[in-house]
Amino acid sequence: MSGGGRIPRLVIAAPSSGAGKTTVATGLMAAFAEAGLAVSPHKVGPDYIDPGYHCLATGRPGRNLDAYLCGPDRIAPLFLHGAAGADLAVVEGVMGLFDGASGMGELSSTAQVAKLLRAPVVLVVDASSQSRSVAALVHGFASWDPEVRLAGVILNKVGSDRHEALLREAMESSGVPVLGALRRDRRAGTPSRHLGLVPVAERRAEALESVRELAARVREGCDLTALLALARTVPELPDAPWDPSAEVRADASGDRPVIAVAGGAAFTFAYAEHAELLTAAGAEVVPFDPLRDEQLPAGTRGLVIGGGFPEVYAPDLSANAPLRAAVARLAASGAPVSAECAGLLYLSRAIDGKPMCGVLPAEARMTERLTLGYREAVALADNALAAAGTRVRGHEFHRTVLEPGAGDRPAWGLTHPERRVEGFVTGGVHASYLHVHWAAEPSLAARLVAGAARQVPAAAP
Repeated sequence: MSGGGRIPRLVIAAPSSGAGKTTVATGLMAAFAEAGLAVSPHKVGPDYIDPGYHCLATGRPGRNLDAYLCGPDRIAPLFLHGAAGADLAVVEGVMGLFDGASGMGELSSTAQVAKLLRAPVVLVVDASSQSRSVAALVHGFASWDPEVRLAGVILNKVGSDRHEALLREAMESSGVPVLGALRRDRRAGTPSRHLGLVPVAERRAEALESVRELAARVREGCDLTALLALARTVPELPDAPWDPSAEVRADASGDRPVIAVAGGAAFTFAYAEHAELLTAAGAEVVPFDPLRDEQLPAGTRGLVIGGGFPEVYAPDLSANAPLRAAVARLAASGAPVSAECAGLLYLSRAIDGKPMCGVLPAEARMTERLTLGYREAVALADNALAAAGTRVRGHEFHRTVLEPGAGDRPAWGLTHPERRVEGFVTGGVHASYLHVHWAAEPSLAARLVAGAARQVPAAAP
């Protein structure tokens, strides 16, 4: 078990999306975990779904490292917090190695995170349609930014023994070692949906089998000994680990209000640090499943409903009328409610005609258009989540449209890359499409808990 800032670590990157980063990263995590190592899983960017597979592979929470949402200075501290006590950390990249926030240089790219972590990069290359050209491709990536240590290559989608031999021969002159070669194999695929992979919570049995298959493929095709040795060559990080208890303070009275957090298959998008901040701020965090539970947890005085795919489960969510009524009662009481994206839709009147909680005067419907990208926003007025003037960076990621898109009191005023108002503030409810990482603005968690502490627990119906 490693301590301090010298946790062995690898960053798994690729020249572009679709090369097999998730396959390799998840397989490596599972293979090392099955070998008895404590493996800490991480994902560059705002992705919520890959960390679910990482958690399944390692038994530890998948952690996001997003320099746009949280700022570059928080990347190493958040990493050290998540990887505490681990023997190895594996960081899955996002998109291509050097792709970052649009128009903002390297910000939020895998390359930037690798530099901030002082971690070696292993490049996963889709070799299915090339032989000698693979060496030119790797040479270009290795020489593009001398501060990025491209220390190895894993060849993916290799067609045959002959193909592998040609690739390895070409790579001999590149100066970058080949640390693995994986054959084309569709058996270990993970099903996709309009926003990426299907979340683990929706297919746990199949996901477990997929992860086991990925581990077997990686053990067979990769040099795990060399990869672990590479991970151990890292220098110590000088940063102190991020500490939620240092970011927020609990009420000295000892009152711990219950804050219910939606989970289950319909609400799978959540950053692990959010629950940690709520707990540090003095809340008792209690999960519940809107697909199964007919009432909120006993004594609920605040509610967090994150992202997910409520449109997929709209009939089942709608059928749970007792819980919809309980959520509406809690919102009407003035209790603080934070709803992001899927939570926003769940609080609406309906999704594709299926009745929801009816807290917001709006209806949602699926569309063919994907709304995706980073946003900058400001709180226009005091509300249960943010004080007026609070500036945040967030991320939108949905194929639904809410009509109207904003209430008389919007949740946020977006300032970049476009200017518009968005979301709803009504009573204690703050509902928005915007996903925000609270580690960048811990006052959001503290404010929510303080509001919950002022509430009188509602009596059960």
